[in-house]
Amino acid sequence: MKPRILVVDGYTKNAREELMAGGATVAAEQYVRMLTTLNSNIQCDILFPSDPGSLLPLGTQLSTYDGIAWTGCSLTVYEKSIEVQAQIDFARECFRAGVPGFGSCWAAQIAVVAAGGSCQANPNGREMGFARKISLTPEGRGHPLYEGKSTVFDAFISHVDEISHIPSGTTVLAGNSFTPIQAVAVHWENGVFWGLQYHPEYDLNEMARLTWCRIDKLIGLGFFLDRDAGENYVRLLEALHQDQSRYDLAWMLGIDEDILNIQVRQMEVKNWIDRLVIPTMVARGRG
Repeated sequence: MKPRILVVDGYTKNAREELMAGGATVAAEQYVRMLTTLNSNIQCDILFPSDPGSLLPLGTQLSTYDGIAWTGCSLTVYEKSIEVQAQIDFARECFRAGVPGFGSCWAAQIAVVAAGGSCQANPNGREMGFARKISLTPEGRGHPLYEGKSTVFDAFISHVDEISHIPSGTTVLAGNSFTPIQAVAVHWENGVFWGLQYHPEYDLNEMARLTWCRIDKLIGLGFFLDRDAGENYVRLLEALHQDQSRYDLAWMLGIDEDILNIQVRQMEVKNWIDRLVIPTMVARGRG
């Protein structure tokens, strides 16, 4: 049997179209690519809960799935719009169904809020590009999410909000000086969710295209002096994506195997598949 995973992409239709217009890949497609690269047997369905009338694929229910993977999103979890509340409610349904969850950025925030925690705007502002020196907590060092991972590492990142209060049953697994909570394990009702604030699904090209889409905002925030500087940064990312043997570019960008080695970059996702998704499939008699 093949593990079946539901990919939940919280972006609105307009936000997805904006990213595609800038050459970025839709978040759900990035997740599907990552999951099926890590395990070619995985089958994925996609749900866009911000789209009006969005439903699970015909003939499925939450118990159909062995895992639920949530992407990032440009919405703000503490602004109680219809789209946000619908996703919080759906996350609670996923917990109650006992399907193991995983996700990045917005996903970790949604899981925490669904379980009774809270989020806020990061007082340090936007963390963009590469999260530096993410360090495992003592609990993180012994957690299966981080089996085989270095205790300190860098990762792709893009966010302005952060988890500010963890609910009962949640463990902080990693953090850095910019964002104290970079990873959590959330246990609530029947379910468990492993959430990252950073983005293992990104690669250099996706970061380049995301930067291009956000370039005017990033100039306003002081990340780039002007548009020429921003466009040059995008070109550096794209050039290194095309030829990862370019030590000069990696040195200029300050990145190493944490970013360049896909096995290292996506180890947490592989651990989720191996330690939660496949055992769930077997326990339900599908393996």
